Amino acid sequence: MAAKDLYEKDFYKVLGVDKKATPEEIKKKYRSLARDLHPDKNQGDSALEEKFKAVSEAYDILSDPKKRAEYDEARSLFERGGFRAPTGGGNYQGGDFSDIFGGGNPQDIFANLFGGAGMRRGPRKGQDLQTESTITFKESIFGTTLDLKLSADGKAQNITARVPAGVNDGAKIRVKGKGAPGEAGPGDLFILLTVKTHPIFSRKGENLLLTLPVTFTEATLGADIKVPTLGGEDVTVRLAPGTPTGRVLRVKGRGITKGHTVGDLLVTIDVQVPRRVEGEALEALKKFEELTKDHDVRSEFNTKAKV
Repeated sequence: MAAKDLYEKDFYKVLGVDKKATPEEIKKKYRSLARDLHPDKNQGDSALEEKFKAVSEAYDILSDPKKRAEYDEARSLFERGGFRAPTGGGNYQGGDFSDIFGGGNPQDIFANLFGGAGMRRGPRKGQDLQTESTITFKESIFGTTLDLKLSADGKAQNITARVPAGVNDGAKIRVKGKGAPGEAGPGDLFILLTVKTHPIFSRKGENLLLTLPVTFTEATLGADIKVPTLGGEDVTVRLAPGTPTGRVLRVKGRGITKGHTVGDLLVTIDVQVPRRVEGEALEALKKFEELTKDHDVRSEFNTKAKV
């Protein structure tokens, strides 16, 4: 395929998304199309297989911020008639490429953007393939090994792939040499990961997050409370007397390890108010209210309201 064919293609139209689509919208649309068009589901339908390849090619460009930005620049210039397809010496017209792409010539730009498609001479590698896999939140944090059974060109093969620790939802991992066969060797297999949500843990960057329910008395009097970690062991956090709901406590080094970076565990306090109080507990609360009636918690609030 020539480079001209690549930047003439409207990858947004191929995926059926707007040019201003967010990465999340692009990923959602791709997954929907990939499920319907996947060769395993449509064996023997060459038209749908070609459409699946086109959708995968479009997603490969639009899901990568750098490739997408370069593609958008190239498409914009092409639509304005700014240059012709690079042939031989990389002819272009209507402006200096150094102004747009930082000094590269068209041949180099499209070789970088599309992996040299159309620039190669001689035997070519086989087609890259793509599949999807779902992993648990815990597996995404600590890493895991996938055992997949795939079918390509009517042949089934078992694939083992290592998922590194700390991957995000939507991450794509590459397994070299497990794509379709070709004259210059097989292509690669790309695995798009979906990470399941966890009942209590979530993440922000390299930090793990959880919300910890505490009682009214624990928050008022202070307490040492055991908190679960994703690794299975408990850690103890100390609530100071008078801890309000929404306060965040940091447990150092209990987050996500990614390379040389280790995140923290951030614990958000959620003070639980009893829905029903009876008997001696009710009498005790009434007594507490009587003893603290001089403490007006809304005094400052009401003053600010009059400003």
